[in-house]
Amino acid sequence: MDLTSEDNVNRTTIGVHEKAKDAFNKINSTTCMTYLSKIAAVDIEFNDVTYSAPSTRKEMKMILKGLSGQFKSSNLTAILGSSGAGKSTLLNILAGYRCTEMGGSISINGQMRDMNKFKKMSCYIMQEDLTQPNLTVSEAMRFAADLKLGRKKSTSEKHAAIDEILSVLRLNGTQDTITNRLSGGERKRLTIALELVNNPPVIFLDEPTTGLDELSSTQCIDVLQRLARCGRTVVCTVHTPSANAFKKFDHVYIISNGQCVYRDSASNVVPFLRNIDIECPKHYNPADFIIEISAGDYGSNVVEQMVACVNAKLPLPIFRSKTEFDFAKKNLTLKIPWIVQSSTLVKRMMVQIYRNRNYIYLKIVLHFFLGLVVGALFLNMGNNGSKAFFNVFFCFSCITIFLYIPMLPVLLHFPLEIQLMKREHFNRWYDLSAYFWAFTVVNIPLQIFFAILYLSIAYLITDQPLELNRSTKFFGTCFICALIAESIGHNVASVFNALNSVFVGSALTCPIMLTAMQNFGDPSPLPLYRTIPMYMSYIRYALEALITAMYGYGRPRLPCSKEKIYCHFSSPKEIMRTIGAETPPNFWLDIFALFVILFIFKGLSYYLLKQRVQPNKVFQKIHTIRKRIKSHLNM
Repeated sequence: MDLTSEDNVNRTTIGVHEKAKDAFNKINSTTCMTYLSKIAAVDIEFNDVTYSAPSTRKEMKMILKGLSGQFKSSNLTAILGSSGAGKSTLLNILAGYRCTEMGGSISINGQMRDMNKFKKMSCYIMQEDLTQPNLTVSEAMRFAADLKLGRKKSTSEKHAAIDEILSVLRLNGTQDTITNRLSGGERKRLTIALELVNNPPVIFLDEPTTGLDELSSTQCIDVLQRLARCGRTVVCTVHTPSANAFKKFDHVYIISNGQCVYRDSASNVVPFLRNIDIECPKHYNPADFIIEISAGDYGSNVVEQMVACVNAKLPLPIFRSKTEFDFAKKNLTLKIPWIVQSSTLVKRMMVQIYRNRNYIYLKIVLHFFLGLVVGALFLNMGNNGSKAFFNVFFCFSCITIFLYIPMLPVLLHFPLEIQLMKREHFNRWYDLSAYFWAFTVVNIPLQIFFAILYLSIAYLITDQPLELNRSTKFFGTCFICALIAESIGHNVASVFNALNSVFVGSALTCPIMLTAMQNFGDPSPLPLYRTIPMYMSYIRYALEALITAMYGYGRPRLPCSKEKIYCHFSSPKEIMRTIGAETPPNFWLDIFALFVILFIFKGLSYYLLKQRVQPNKVFQKIHTIRKRIKSHLNM
């Protein structure tokens, strides 16, 4: 009786689990048939793909050696191989992330690939799970929908699509969770969900299970399998899949030293090895076993035999109707208006700034503290004739503060923003110009607010002249200096990583200040090789503008303290002579020069950002030289 009861309980439990599983699959299949299934089938075929990269010597090293294969729609394809085999390189080439120094041909549904159109039809989810910080899951999805869909769909349709995607990827319970607080598996699924908003027919993923435990890895593979069943072409690289996860792949493509050693279903791995007289041990993961063989653990002759078997079986050419594919291609390549992209990015950045209130509070406290410190150092010197010359150094200290304070935070956080921007731009979320305009517009009010906070304290404590004309010119010059310093930070951070940016940016400020102070107090002319660097430094123009605002425009003689018998610098004209200017500098000419420098730095920032996402031949050559230097240093 006990055994029978226990058996009945087990059967009942199994039945409940089966019913729950069937209900779950039914829900997901129903969901999949509404928004996520409205796509055309896209098959990828590549023939004789080669790729070379700089080696430790002057010659090039062949990474991929004539790979051929097919990745079909409705299939979940895994690219496997040992470390350094070339699987990530192949994925980068197929996704269009790396196009130079490659050979061979890639076809889409039997037609030669048009890279610009193909990128709009596909998405590439890279290994690192980088998501926009300080946003909830639902907010991140809504912004992605606005950027990718624009006004093609109504707000209600976007919300319905988002709910459907989150349901399929099992992220319903995390809609109000900040992306920074998601678990590894949830963050990985969120990166997939963000790219599904515009329903791309092709999805590339670089090691989506890396860093996840076995349960999270299996769940991730389940999600990818369901997406593939909806008609997508899903291709991913996997390092070491478990036996359970390996069975879920419809197609497996294994690479060994740049050559294909297997391209077939996962279930056919063991029979394939048996045909070349290699028996996979029982209770051994077939994925691990064939990767060990491809790595040469069982001899190089076995690898050569596998390559010969694969090359003997050529893939059949792909023939597919163009009508449905061309219709879907037109829908996917619709252009979102630039103004919609920029306004959406502005909203997203403002939400992130609002959420990062601790950083804002810290900057407020910092500017308040600096205002008190600088004000105390130059206390009541603004209208004191006996200390008028020291007030010149107050002007210089303001320029110094608006050099370092706006620049240093940019050097730390902007390199990470560039990584996120590169991924979103590569997947065609927005134009680079829209992103550049958005972060420029958002940062201007912040810099002006912090500048007003500091100057309001320091200007009053130091007893500077409370004249609207002079104070407006003083404040305005400092605003421009803050924006220039921020632009310098963007230029440096666009080239280097965070660590090197802080070093290079800090070192760069020294020549900027030193060259600006040349000939200060000495009216004798400088040689040309010193004059040119002096007037290339914006600090020179800023200092002249501040001194002119304070002591120009016919300011009367300053009062001196009673204990002073003679005040040499009580006359503003004498201050001008001492700094080397017989006549006050032209304030508006200095402001014009500052604006020119600001626009030059802004233009350079845009150019450098463009080279990060789409480098020209010069930057490609520089990148190649840098890689060769690194390889030589690592020898």
